[in-house]
Amino acid sequence: MNTDSSKEEFLQAVDEAMGIAKEAGLELVPAEEEGMDLLSAVEQIVELAKGSKLSQEFYRVADSHISHLANRLNLTKNQSVLLALFIDKSDDSRIELRDLSGILGCSTTRMLRLSAEIDGLVESDYIRKGKTRGEVRYHVPQEVLESLKKNQPITRRCIENLDLTKFFDEISEIFDMVNDDELDIESAERRIEELMEANKHLSFVEKVKGQYCIEDIDLTLLLIFCHLFITNADDQIGFHDLEFMFSRWQMRSIRSELTGEYSLLQRDKLIEWSSNGGFADREYFRLTMNAKRELLDELNLPSLSKNKLKRGVVKASDINARNLFYDTKVTHSIEELASLLEEDNYRDIHARLQEQGFRCGFACLFYGAPGTGKTETVLQLARRTGRDILQVNIAELKSMWVGESEKNVKAVFDSYRQQVKSSALTPILLFNEADAIIGKRQEGAERAVEKMENSIQNIILQEMETLDGILIATTNLVQNMDKAFERRFLYKIRFDKPTVEARTAIWHELLPALDMADATKLAERYDFSGGQIENIARHYAIDAILHGTAAPTAETLVPHCDSERIDIRKERKIGF
Repeated sequence: MNTDSSKEEFLQAVDEAMGIAKEAGLELVPAEEEGMDLLSAVEQIVELAKGSKLSQEFYRVADSHISHLANRLNLTKNQSVLLALFIDKSDDSRIELRDLSGILGCSTTRMLRLSAEIDGLVESDYIRKGKTRGEVRYHVPQEVLESLKKNQPITRRCIENLDLTKFFDEISEIFDMVNDDELDIESAERRIEELMEANKHLSFVEKVKGQYCIEDIDLTLLLIFCHLFITNADDQIGFHDLEFMFSRWQMRSIRSELTGEYSLLQRDKLIEWSSNGGFADREYFRLTMNAKRELLDELNLPSLSKNKLKRGVVKASDINARNLFYDTKVTHSIEELASLLEEDNYRDIHARLQEQGFRCGFACLFYGAPGTGKTETVLQLARRTGRDILQVNIAELKSMWVGESEKNVKAVFDSYRQQVKSSALTPILLFNEADAIIGKRQEGAERAVEKMENSIQNIILQEMETLDGILIATTNLVQNMDKAFERRFLYKIRFDKPTVEARTAIWHELLPALDMADATKLAERYDFSGGQIENIARHYAIDAILHGTAAPTAETLVPHCDSERIDIRKERKIGF
């Protein structure tokens, strides 16, 4: 019925349709009748469509219901009929065209003629198209059914002006639907393009589209790498992880490009070989550190926190005060360093060194046995002087020294320089457990790993030479320290195991209820470090909570002391 028809013509057409339906044994309700909802219109269309072969007579009889659905949902008449048929089969998540042709009593070929209309429903997200073992399947999304139940037009979820987290939530949903055969590759690519177009404000989109000009297969490939890293921190991405989103011929092209190292993403240093024991693993790939930092920076991912220096900031205000005990020599050195780091003294000394042409950086090495308080001393110096700590874990950093190792190390110092400029007080750059970088360089290095480590050490030495800030490195081993590093540390403080007097003070500090005489006995009997004494105190505290142990004495602490020393061969008699 044309929209220009008069009311009389409209009512006449309705009467005729109802008469034809009555002859066919159907109870037809006019769509415009008060109370008619969308599902009722769908139901009437399906009833009239059964066995109709989509004849002209069907369209004439069902016109009011088809028009009602079309107008409410902004569809063509053919799309309204097809949607009604899909909804009638919505309990099936694998609808095929032959299922619809069976309802209509027509050939599948007749349905294929309507493929453009079906594609329009897919693009409007009224139905979704997927593939199972090469066979095209359709299903109706639950949100469409929910809207129809409420007699409301379907409203698509807003995908505009998203932040990067929500943007990748949408990307993840697209990939999940493809993986679950709920969406075909072509529909997924269309959705991705719409998502990119709707979020041009994102730095990620600007860089991918503008700076790198990435399109089509390369864009999808990069998004998969980002998706897997964001959701699983996956740095071991194999070809099998990509197959869900590409056809066979596309996978052959991708495999050839990645293996031959001439992919656009490799050229732009966005993906690289993964590493296995320090060597490139040519079966697996990952995002480069450059890509992670440049494209995913604003996500604040835990998996990036240990790789990005400013994420490892320890605020001075968050450090709890602790009493530390040293021998006289170490106490004097620590006090001198603490005095230097007091802001007034630091600025004055820094300015005077600069005037006299000396280097302005202060590099310090804390070395000695484990558990002697090296790291805790750095924390207490920072708390005392109000300086934040920018912490770098060498072991973690070294695990990424493949491909972009030099860039990674330089990035540490570049980031520190930025922090120095933007901070009111110069922060402390802490290289904890620095054994891996201060060892002697390999002479005549031939292996790739040895050459790489030499190159890294040379960069660090150069950065220390031009350092304008405060660097503290801690290490348990100095026997093999390269002389070049030794020269660059202005302060070198050795942390020995505490003396008897210091151990007594530590015992009493950690266990205040312990009698001073007993504390002295334990200090004389056991040559423990401060860390070992803390372990014993914690163990005793746990026992007290679980078993209600009485106040500690030398005798009750002996079993814990013996347990701490794993080299004890036989039970020690207290003998006090």
